Amino acid sequence: MRQIETKLTLVCLTCFVGETALMKAETLPNLQSAFAVAAVVAADRPVNKCIPTQALGGAVDGHEKGECTRMFSDRNIAEMRSAGLGPLTYRLRTELGGEVWHWNPRGTWSDASHHCGYWTSDDSIGEPLNVSYGYRLPRRGNTIDQANDDGYSRITDGNEDSFWKSNPYLDSHFTGESDDAHPQWVVIDLGATKPVNSIRIYWGTPYAEQYRVEYWTGDDPIHLQVDHADKWRAFPRGVVDHSAGEDEPITLSEQPITVQFVRIVMKRSSRKTTELSNDIRDRLGFAIREISMGRIDSNGRFHDYVHHASDRYRQTIAYVSSADPWHRAEDIDYNIEQPGLDFILASELTNHLPTLVPVGVLYDTPENAVAEIKYLLRRGHDLEGIELGEEPDGQWVSPEDYAALYVGAARRIRGLSPRLKLGGPSLQNFESHLLTWQDASGNRFWMNRFLRYIRAREAPFDFFSFEYYPFDNVCDDAAPQLLKIPIRLSAMMASLRQDDVPSEIPWLLTEYGYSVFAGQPEVDIEGALFQADVVGSFLTQRGAKAYLYGYEPNYLVDELKCSWGNLMMLQLNPKSEKLNRLSTYYSARLITKEWMQPRNGPHEIFSVAVDQGKPAALPMVTAYAAQRPDKQWSILAINKDPKHPAQLSVQFKFSDTQPPVTFSGKIDIIQFSRQQYLWQDDGPNGRPKQSLPPAYFRRDASSSYRLPPYSLTVLRGTLLSP
Repeated sequence: MRQIETKLTLVCLTCFVGETALMKAETLPNLQSAFAVAAVVAADRPVNKCIPTQALGGAVDGHEKGECTRMFSDRNIAEMRSAGLGPLTYRLRTELGGEVWHWNPRGTWSDASHHCGYWTSDDSIGEPLNVSYGYRLPRRGNTIDQANDDGYSRITDGNEDSFWKSNPYLDSHFTGESDDAHPQWVVIDLGATKPVNSIRIYWGTPYAEQYRVEYWTGDDPIHLQVDHADKWRAFPRGVVDHSAGEDEPITLSEQPITVQFVRIVMKRSSRKTTELSNDIRDRLGFAIREISMGRIDSNGRFHDYVHHASDRYRQTIAYVSSADPWHRAEDIDYNIEQPGLDFILASELTNHLPTLVPVGVLYDTPENAVAEIKYLLRRGHDLEGIELGEEPDGQWVSPEDYAALYVGAARRIRGLSPRLKLGGPSLQNFESHLLTWQDASGNRFWMNRFLRYIRAREAPFDFFSFEYYPFDNVCDDAAPQLLKIPIRLSAMMASLRQDDVPSEIPWLLTEYGYSVFAGQPEVDIEGALFQADVVGSFLTQRGAKAYLYGYEPNYLVDELKCSWGNLMMLQLNPKSEKLNRLSTYYSARLITKEWMQPRNGPHEIFSVAVDQGKPAALPMVTAYAAQRPDKQWSILAINKDPKHPAQLSVQFKFSDTQPPVTFSGKIDIIQFSRQQYLWQDDGPNGRPKQSLPPAYFRRDASSSYRLPPYSLTVLRGTLLSP
């Protein structure tokens, strides 16, 4: 009884202090003139329905060595859950790092006597899985990866004993398609345009019996942003139809052609191997040991432009279409650890809700994926769905290649149970439209081509997943970037609908955050504004579930050498066990416990038109409307002006024949702004200078409501009868 009384006293005190602070703020001299904003809710019909305890969740990921133990302590898990987020998605960092995931340390090698080959984890029940690791690929082709980015390509490493090999599961032996269906490629980026007329490919085994060498006609074929006419063109002498796999130089043209990007496209594998292996996978695909490229001068001397080094920062950058998941026991990477599946799925973090789990696809085998799901089913873990692979578009995989790997794994997993929900691809953030190199018909649209492939093979696709990290540069001023949040998310979702992503399946925002890079806007007040704007915009556009990235506590980092921050709602303290509550934490609570009703009832979402009197300008204020199970109408309003307050009027329009109505009687107002939260910028020692929960007060309904600069406001109450 004392504990209950104490809690009630604290709640009342918080309410009193918050209301007093807001009332005091309203009586202060008007130092900044407020700009007028009108919001009209289209209250005649909802655009979406959701149960917030099931629709708003968090994402947990792999981290650096030893971090998972500290992040996921019982105390920290309790604090994470207090933010009010519901479901959980488990992210797969090893897939981003180009590594094979041993989700269970127990398992078997295809070449057991040498502890190498293709790995399948054990699906039988044993000791609970508390931590797991990835294994680096010794046949890696990409210089760059999306995780720690500390590996390197074997194509330009200067070691002719190492080699890149493509994924054998893309061979016709597994796909059942023609040998030409999935050509594999290597792209070499010379770093700048240079005159090229000669190449030397040091083939491994198996080699390509047929290939062609091409150059790109535009600026950048790797990070396509605009649909244009640029394309790959073959060098005049770059087509080879009958290769014997020799290491002889090839003259590509009489005169050098000035290029930066060169691509080798491989067809028809020799299907040979020097290894003493009966495993067909060792003979499928293509292998290259090294590539030299440059110019033969008038004296017949070859000038190699490729920098050969076993170092990601010194070697010439290479990109590849796929990678062979073959590896060895010695390739384990202890620097990246995934929290164990049992540790997460049996914890209170799941809130006893089904969890969205991944299986490795790009750098793994379908056998290992099936074993993982068998294990989880045997353990009795409740699965929301199974996401196949992670961010294939961001790892330069063609839609057809990813689709082939997806189909191969999905068919086997669906065979375990028809109730399993399968989907993906967890697309990375992109601008306007997700593009790739054109196919034979001129189609450049990545998602459209992926869907065509899997539909033609009647593969299951039960949900669609994508990610949203809109701002690459955390060094820039956050204020103008915040204005772009809804319009950029809307453009992404509209383009995906144009690509024929079905609207009748759930759309999952499996990760969202301010930026893929760490910076101060993520831990300052802007982080709270960002989260609220994304959630409101996503739900208004009929999204099903949104998962906040940065759910677990973490430390500050400075990735772009301009500011310290991180995607996190709770900050670890190196000197104590107490966590710092950051702005995103309070934003989450305001959304899940104030804008929404924290219960399992359905909420209806309505569109809101905002008029600030400047049609050409991006809105400084955005607003989102929900009708809760308790029949109250709730408005989430975001003022993204860092200096000026807004005066917001709210109306609800039920039909064209009736005048709009407003709030009536007493309404609840909950606000979060710099009055509650201030960030102390102190480099790696940065922390909240002030960290208070949103202020609450109750007042009579009015014709307008004041929104402080850089603030979140919830207006909640009942309406005059329409």
